[in-house]
Amino acid sequence: MDLFEFASMQQPSPRARYDELCRIIRHNNQLYYAEAQPEITDAEYDALYRELEEIEAAHPDFITPDSPTQKVGNDLTEGFRKVTHPRPMQSIDDIFEHKPGQGETDAELVDFYNRLARSLGQDSPQVVIEPKIDGCAVTLMYRNGRLEYAATRGDGRTGDDITANILTVKSIPRRLPEDAPALLEVRGEVYMPFAEFNRLNEQRDAEGLPALANPRNATAGTIKLLDVNEVAARPLAFLAHGLGEYEGAPLHSAADFMALLQRMGIPSNTPIMTVEGVDAVRQAVKDVDALRHNLGYGTDGAVIKLADFSLREQLGSTARAPRWAAAFKYLPEQKETVLRAITIQVGRTGVLTPVAELEPVHLSGTTVSRATLHNQDEISRKDIRIGDTVLVEKSGEIIPAIVHVNKDKRPENAVPYSLFEAVNGVCPCCGEPISQEDGQVAWRCTNFTCAAQAAMRTTYFCKREALDVENLGGTVAEALVRSGLINSPLDLFRLDVEALGALNLGTEDEPRRFGEKNAAKALEALNKAKALPLERWLTAFGIPSIGVTTARLVCTYHTDLKELAESAYLKTLINVESLVEQYNALNPKARANKGTDADALQQQQEALKIEIDAAVADFADRGYLKIEKDGSHKLKFVNPLGFVSTRKLVDWFDSDTGKNVCSTLASLEINPTSPRYCENVGNQGGPLSGLTFVLTGALSRPRPEYERMIADAGGKATGSVTKKTNYLVAGEGGGSKRDKAVKLGVPIIDELTLLQLLKGDNNEQ
Repeated sequence: MDLFEFASMQQPSPRARYDELCRIIRHNNQLYYAEAQPEITDAEYDALYRELEEIEAAHPDFITPDSPTQKVGNDLTEGFRKVTHPRPMQSIDDIFEHKPGQGETDAELVDFYNRLARSLGQDSPQVVIEPKIDGCAVTLMYRNGRLEYAATRGDGRTGDDITANILTVKSIPRRLPEDAPALLEVRGEVYMPFAEFNRLNEQRDAEGLPALANPRNATAGTIKLLDVNEVAARPLAFLAHGLGEYEGAPLHSAADFMALLQRMGIPSNTPIMTVEGVDAVRQAVKDVDALRHNLGYGTDGAVIKLADFSLREQLGSTARAPRWAAAFKYLPEQKETVLRAITIQVGRTGVLTPVAELEPVHLSGTTVSRATLHNQDEISRKDIRIGDTVLVEKSGEIIPAIVHVNKDKRPENAVPYSLFEAVNGVCPCCGEPISQEDGQVAWRCTNFTCAAQAAMRTTYFCKREALDVENLGGTVAEALVRSGLINSPLDLFRLDVEALGALNLGTEDEPRRFGEKNAAKALEALNKAKALPLERWLTAFGIPSIGVTTARLVCTYHTDLKELAESAYLKTLINVESLVEQYNALNPKARANKGTDADALQQQQEALKIEIDAAVADFADRGYLKIEKDGSHKLKFVNPLGFVSTRKLVDWFDSDTGKNVCSTLASLEINPTSPRYCENVGNQGGPLSGLTFVLTGALSRPRPEYERMIADAGGKATGSVTKKTNYLVAGEGGGSKRDKAVKLGVPIIDELTLLQLLKGDNNEQ
């Protein structure tokens, strides 16, 4: 199906089709504006909306105030304070570029300009033309030079207060210069630059999370996050393009407004062209189309607005949009081609990424022969098969993407694609087994010595929280792998000053040596790393689900790497968990056991309880394991590490990868020990013993420092709030974690209270 000729089902009457279009458009408005998860492309939506407008033009009696053409999209979301806009935040009417062969491609643009001229009684009214940013509408309210609030459009009259999130956008000033107007409401778009969007999707791919469809969706999802720290981790940008409420020196035109924005230091939309006459307007729109591809962010059209503010007031607005402006929507270039093959790339984080190998096709000025497929879920969702004819476009005008499959042209022998089967269940680079973590969509190679991951793992291995070898960061690590000096992080310990010093960080044409001085510093840091505690090494290994906090806790229960690698404790945790599940399943009062001999069940339980007690007894003297009755004839097993982390550790050390790492370290005479074991094992009298904490919001100290203090006091710091959480330590903000704590009845304390608890003042308990 051609997306620019969206097929509509035959309806028995225009009224029935109209009602169906209203329902479909409202549904997609909810997905697009409120949930940032659209099901259809912009082109498909525009075709539906245009069809609705045509029916309304033919049947004006169908129109009601609730029609999608009479209302702006609604992005209101629960969890945010509401703001009433002093002036409605309206939408803007779209006019569309036509496909070649359907008359003048910009006929609607010409009609719009001529309509402006007739309405004003002028031959050539002056207009400004600028790129239409594909972002999220936001208003900034400045009062006496200070940012009072930032809000979304919402339903046009009421928006969500997103001030805390907007303050993370570095380009938005909190205070304006001294000559700022008494009241200045600036309206514009928050967006995500292509570079940041690509980085975010690479990160999500690496973490096994679903890819974001486009920068606009990523932006919409980001500004509605309740945790401001998560927002800050996704760099956004802002460009102003409109004026709301205003009290200050008179502004007569768009040029006056743009000059004010420049004086105030508020970033504004560019380029802006001021022209008169229909021919100049047509050329300016073409110029914007040529220039916008180099802006670094998503655009999908050109906005045409009257330049003179008094003329804008004269024309006024409809219920939904101003009459003095329109957005000319460019046709997204799409072409069909054949998917010849799917190749698999092993990324630096071990994620296997499928890539579509296409019959080359010329698209948006370049030849496209490859497109990312992100992951197996994406392939399955679109039912993409080798040999298919696929519709390709440049998503965001830069990233090649497969929009959908033309199943009418599918070869008879095309079969559903399975990434796992395509690679026979092993990493294409190293031949080790691949795995898919629970709740994640990505297949991953977890082999620590996989050459495809060597640079990334080396960078991680050397970061501050791990072995703290500053001189061997990303650029150096990539050069080491490229030169063949290392194939895994552990090869670093076999380097010498001469080889490392001669390392070329540049190119053959422009070489740049690492140098002996830098090499000596790096080798000295590596030598010091040999004596770092076990928790730092465990972090450096990059085992899935084992972060800094979990590594510290694990090392509380093990003397050194050798004991950890063969840990009877970890295997006991897994065994006891299984035994407790079996015990509870035999509960005579359980519905599943109705009609079963209760005495026989109790005998089996007693036998299991003896086995459980024996397993726990091996570690009971140190307080490692706890078995409790929960009041319902069941046993409650307390695993201090969590089942997932425990299983990940056992599996990793039992794997060929883990065994190879331990063997290599032994050959290097490296066996990290755990001072934390000596200090804390068996010490159940710490002031925070048995307590679980979650940290959130902006804190005065780095979170890792608080996590270390909590662990040293016998407590545990985790990343998510549950019923088992004893305290939420909240700084400014806190977002979703604070809300969940309130819902679950988890006490919320500040930093001062935490410090008191650390000192043993347990009055808050």
